Amino acid sequence: MNSQVDNSAADNIQRLLTKQRTAYIAEGAVSADTRIDRLQRAIDLIFDNREAIVDTLSADFGHRSSHQSLMSDIYATIECLKHSKKHVKKWMKTEKRKAPFPMNLLGGKARVEYQGKGVIGIIGTWNFPVNTIFSPLAGVLAAGNRAMIKCSEVTPKTGELIEQLVAKYFKEDELVAINGGPDVGAAFSAAPFDHIIFTGATSIARHIMRAAADNLTPVTLELGGKSPVIIGDSYPIEEAAERIINGKTLNVGQVCLSPDYVFVPEAKLEGFVEAVTKHLGTLFSSLLNNPDYTSVVNDRHFQRLQGYLADAREQGADVREFNPAGEDFSQQNGTHKLPMTLIVNPSDELKVMQEELFGPILCIKSYRQLGDCLDYINARPRPLALYYFGKDAAEQRHILDHSISGAVTINDVIFHVSCEDLPFGGIGPSGMGNYHGVDGFRTFSHAKAVYKQSNINFQKLGGMLPPYGEKADKTLKAMIRK
Repeated sequence: MNSQVDNSAADNIQRLLTKQRTAYIAEGAVSADTRIDRLQRAIDLIFDNREAIVDTLSADFGHRSSHQSLMSDIYATIECLKHSKKHVKKWMKTEKRKAPFPMNLLGGKARVEYQGKGVIGIIGTWNFPVNTIFSPLAGVLAAGNRAMIKCSEVTPKTGELIEQLVAKYFKEDELVAINGGPDVGAAFSAAPFDHIIFTGATSIARHIMRAAADNLTPVTLELGGKSPVIIGDSYPIEEAAERIINGKTLNVGQVCLSPDYVFVPEAKLEGFVEAVTKHLGTLFSSLLNNPDYTSVVNDRHFQRLQGYLADAREQGADVREFNPAGEDFSQQNGTHKLPMTLIVNPSDELKVMQEELFGPILCIKSYRQLGDCLDYINARPRPLALYYFGKDAAEQRHILDHSISGAVTINDVIFHVSCEDLPFGGIGPSGMGNYHGVDGFRTFSHAKAVYKQSNINFQKLGGMLPPYGEKADKTLKAMIRK
């Protein structure tokens, strides 16, 4: 990109940021009614335009299941905004804290006031281009902030629609959305926001952190990784297969929380593979023209996934493709559909075991002892989620205590993200910080400490001012105790 384009993008971003920050300072304390009004307008934006959003998402993907869009980008987003709207009055209340002894006995008072940080930069991603913007926006608006949105260039039609709708429902100094390629993204992450939240790839997150560091801008990073599943011997293999596949087929695996690989007891390996194939058959009788089966988002990601599969086949892996109607996927008209593909007991050298899959591929590994699963998981980058299926309480506790992940769902996959009262976020390479519910409110708030001193001058009363003497010694002796 030439410097003229870079400078133009940076200048526009800085202009908008200055406008919002000026308005934020001029407004002062943001009332609960104002916060609720902004949250309601965000709800109205999604609800009133849900059909257009669903259609545009499908246009960007080549084809995307309308039902899955309604579930993930419409329903889930509205519920997140509604949760913040319902609880914001409680969240923003001043918290009383204890003043230290002996000032508390003399009338000293301490409290915490939650104050918006100012202007928050939100960088969304393409797999859920509405939810990854408006879900964090719930906490941003609840905390009393203004916000600027950078939409993903991978889903440009949806980005354009969001930009238009935001301009319709909000003033430019409240909330604004912008679009553009990597040059705009680079300028956006380098702007001196009061906080940045980014959802996307770990590789891009590194660039954003470096850019934000120049301004000492705090960042929240919602990334991904290879989320594992452990099926304990106590759990019915057919039920586990159904629940895992129900989650894996959401957006055909193009989900940061999608399970990447499954550990199955050695004796139940083939039974699990058969149960997976059987359940897939109940969901999809065909794939190419099936409105319920989503396309891979674009040719670049389609070729990436094809490359993983080619690598596995070339190295002699056990690759099992689910193609119930025997369709030819080499000739497609405007879509990039890829059959759900199982790779059984892949070697660790394969690309499918090295890279985050983010598509309709699932690796299945057998195990003999539970400790082998934990050793394998703990030797690798910490995942965004870990999933355990089992009815053994001691085994469940052992897994929780001997693994580290952003979150855990027990006896299902992905569902923890639907709980607005739980923090959502990763750890290490899978993310930094969290949001959702009250945790999002606090992430985007500054917890301002306020101390009000007593009318009594304790330092003078206790002899705690020079020249020090016996009175100070007596006071300190009374204060310093085990």
